[in-house]
Amino acid sequence: MEIKSYIKDLPSNPGIYKYFDNRDKIIYVGKAKNLKKRVTSYFTKNHDNNKTKVLVSKIKRVEYTIVENEAEALLLENNLIKEHQPRYNILLKDDKSFPLIKIAKERFPRVFAMRNPTYDGSEYYGPYTSVRAMHIVLDLIKSIYPLRNCNYNLSEANIKAGKFKPCLEYQLGNCKAPCVGYESEEEYMDSIANIRRILKGNIAEVKNHLKAGMETAAEELNFEEAQKFKVKLEMLEKFRSKSTVVNHKISNVDVFSCLIDDKRAFVNYLMVMNGMVVRTKSVEYKLKLEESVEDVLAVAIPQLRALFDSESKELILPIEIELKEGLTATVPQRGDKKKLLELSIRNALFYKKQKLDQYEKLNPGSRVDRLMEVMKSDLRLTEKPRHIECFDNSNLQGTNPVSACVVFKDAKPSKKDYRHFNIKTVEGPDDFASMEEAVFRRYLRLVDENEPLPQLVVIDGGKGQLSSAMKAIDELGLRNKIAVVGIAKKLEEIFFPEDPVPLYIDKRSESLKVVQHLRNEAHRFGITHHRNKRSKGALVSELTQIKGIGEKTYEELIRNFKSFKRVKNASLEELTEVVGAAKAKVIRNYLDANPE
Repeated sequence: MEIKSYIKDLPSNPGIYKYFDNRDKIIYVGKAKNLKKRVTSYFTKNHDNNKTKVLVSKIKRVEYTIVENEAEALLLENNLIKEHQPRYNILLKDDKSFPLIKIAKERFPRVFAMRNPTYDGSEYYGPYTSVRAMHIVLDLIKSIYPLRNCNYNLSEANIKAGKFKPCLEYQLGNCKAPCVGYESEEEYMDSIANIRRILKGNIAEVKNHLKAGMETAAEELNFEEAQKFKVKLEMLEKFRSKSTVVNHKISNVDVFSCLIDDKRAFVNYLMVMNGMVVRTKSVEYKLKLEESVEDVLAVAIPQLRALFDSESKELILPIEIELKEGLTATVPQRGDKKKLLELSIRNALFYKKQKLDQYEKLNPGSRVDRLMEVMKSDLRLTEKPRHIECFDNSNLQGTNPVSACVVFKDAKPSKKDYRHFNIKTVEGPDDFASMEEAVFRRYLRLVDENEPLPQLVVIDGGKGQLSSAMKAIDELGLRNKIAVVGIAKKLEEIFFPEDPVPLYIDKRSESLKVVQHLRNEAHRFGITHHRNKRSKGALVSELTQIKGIGEKTYEELIRNFKSFKRVKNASLEELTEVVGAAKAKVIRNYLDANPE
């Protein structure tokens, strides 16, 4: 596949990108706040650096993985560089790790920063891409919940034996001295539970807890204590938790997601080891017998696990499926595992879009076929709407009523087939009757001339306009031969004949976009004709008052100047070129004498 064609379809999300050489080996891993801009820059800029020039010359394939933000991209980049040791990456090949916050597994747990987890049963949160950001979190925690920082063995027996004394940290208010029993284990662990919530970003419960404490203290007139709670609440309001790639508790799992199209399935795979996403892969499968997600995963899981030599016993999946003995499937509903699954699904979505876009560029007709199938399904049609017509009315306080009919073929405007209708049988501003006349005249002519009828007619308006259009359709005996729907502008509701409940199509739907394009084009076309007609009427009414100016002169003027305003602004020389010197002088003198 051509690289430059590929990068046009990259998303603008944060993520990491991998470059492969002609041996399909990873030669570079990078991170980006905006994948499209970053990767495109490699192929559109002139690079002064020789190393970059050589790198670009060796790139034969690009893969990417999207993540939540730039910090996560940095962490995943670090993992992948250490895993694959790409030739052209030089910055992250050392053993330096990003810092973590540890809640130690001990009685009266300590909370502190560290770099290399020991997996001794303790809890780890992070990693943090900024040491400063991590210390802000730690300072917030310690200011709200004073904790011990000593390494004493605070066993129940040692505390009862009185082996310890309150230290300076207690005097400074940084610790409540659980070592001498001034703070119970229950109170201490309640603080630890709230700290866990803060580190996971679940600060709502903590805020409620502090707010309740503040209100209780205020009710008891303990305003000093209430003020302490208030300060903690304000600090919590300013705090913005840092998201993580993976919780370190989630170790050695495989994550799979699957999206199915009419003919293809798109599977994304994330390998999580020691709490980090270390490998990612998206693949496409061609369906043969309308296989389900379960069928596709049954094939993809063993293939991808074998490809990466995975030994994980737990699989995070979107649905329950039968696995071989020794493997367990988890279908998460919330929490960190759910976030991992959502990350995999997003990658599958982008991979699917990228593949479909590439296929449609090579096979332009496939996009139209797919769109027609989508519209057929969304609008409850019996056949693909390759020929669609849309009607819209225009009038100004009942004057010069006109109706416009625009035609789309294969979801694209067919302007040579557009038609205007000057309403002849309706007096005054009657939008419903005008719609009935325009629809009747349009399809009476198509029937009389044995022309093909559209598969879908769109009426710009709600139930009233739709009902009027259906009167014309019924009079011509075309009900059930043409599908007709109405679209109401305010909420983009789709109305069907004799169905009081409107249809609401997803605002991002391609079907709705086509219908909106039809409606907007009909409105534009109708307004343009209406303005020309008003201008023409104004010109006629003015010019017919001038002695010696007849219909032929008027036609010459309208053909050349298009509007009355342009005639009024035309010079004597310009008028002379169109109608001759004598008539031009008469017209110019009249207009100068009647400027309003």
